[in-house]
Amino acid sequence: MKKIALNFARIFVGVLFIFSGLIKANDPLGFGYKLQEYFEVFHLPFLSGIATGIAILLCVMEIVLGALLLFGFWAKKVTAGLLAVIIFFTFLTFVSAFFKVVTSCGCFGDAIPLTPWQSFSKDLVLLVLIIYLFIHKDLIRPITTNRSWQSASLAIVLCASLLFSQYTYSRLPILDFLPYKVGASIPQLMAIPPGAQPDEFLIMYNLSNKKTKEQKVMSDKDYLKTEIWKDENWEIVGTPEKKLIKKGYEPKIKDLLISDASGTDYTKELIENPYYNLIYVAYNLNDTDEEAVAKLNALALNAAEQFNIRTVLLTSNSAQDALAFSKKMKLFTEVFYADAVPLKSMVRANPGVLLLKNGVIIDKWHYNAVPSFEVLSEKYFSK
Repeated sequence: MKKIALNFARIFVGVLFIFSGLIKANDPLGFGYKLQEYFEVFHLPFLSGIATGIAILLCVMEIVLGALLLFGFWAKKVTAGLLAVIIFFTFLTFVSAFFKVVTSCGCFGDAIPLTPWQSFSKDLVLLVLIIYLFIHKDLIRPITTNRSWQSASLAIVLCASLLFSQYTYSRLPILDFLPYKVGASIPQLMAIPPGAQPDEFLIMYNLSNKKTKEQKVMSDKDYLKTEIWKDENWEIVGTPEKKLIKKGYEPKIKDLLISDASGTDYTKELIENPYYNLIYVAYNLNDTDEEAVAKLNALALNAAEQFNIRTVLLTSNSAQDALAFSKKMKLFTEVFYADAVPLKSMVRANPGVLLLKNGVIIDKWHYNAVPSFEVLSEKYFSK
């Protein structure tokens, strides 16, 4: 029984760590965004600039530790490393859940969104299993005792995970779990279907009795039902609070609002354009790759002159900063503004490119992999 329990714990923990590492390595920039949230919570803003690098290292560490556990190599060091990692993650998820500071831990990236309490529960299970493995580490047998093979296996897993993370960082995630994936219709994902149930709320009143000084909290429904409002001794104190009691239908894209410098809403006009149009996304112009922006600007000029393709740049910077950037780069594209959160979800690059037609994402690219004007013309614009 001990052998069965040990093998189960070893396989379960090893596979889960590899899976978790691969899912996050598929989108290291997104994982980096999540780490930045934690850095803000723990007042470590100086780490935000290297969040993506830390994200890649954590992904690689998870994959390597999971693989070595399955191989049974260096059991003492690997189980100690796993124990340190899971204690750290359990602490983070507990802080997220208890203090409600990070709404999603990012444990499995955007592939399997977990609430903070779900993440904490998952980590507690892993903690128990890893403690069991650590206690019985001397019983873990390697698949081979040949040191050369062990070192070679470590090198292969380490290099493969590093290369995979670097590829997805310098291109785009191989599997896109975000709403703005190729083939998605943005207008449809923003719409609420007819008959869909909206969120249900209660208005909560804080009541105080003038005579007895008794305090009570009561919903608007009970307030009317009990007719307590007729009793002049009871008065509402403070501002009524809105409490969600039942979650209604929520569109997959709910936070996209595109406006010009004056605040005029251009969302519908831009995402429902029936013709091909290029959307350049640079959520932060201060950190964007200027050489890439210059190349995209030339592409926009050619596309407009030869095919009348409309090209816009979306950013979350202020209008003043965007204007200065536009003059500096001599931008041909129109500039519009949106919140950084949806822009980061549109494309994991700064800048990134989306090709839209009638609101559907035909394709999208990291700035390192944007096709040439000739390729885009032949494949899309000329048809």
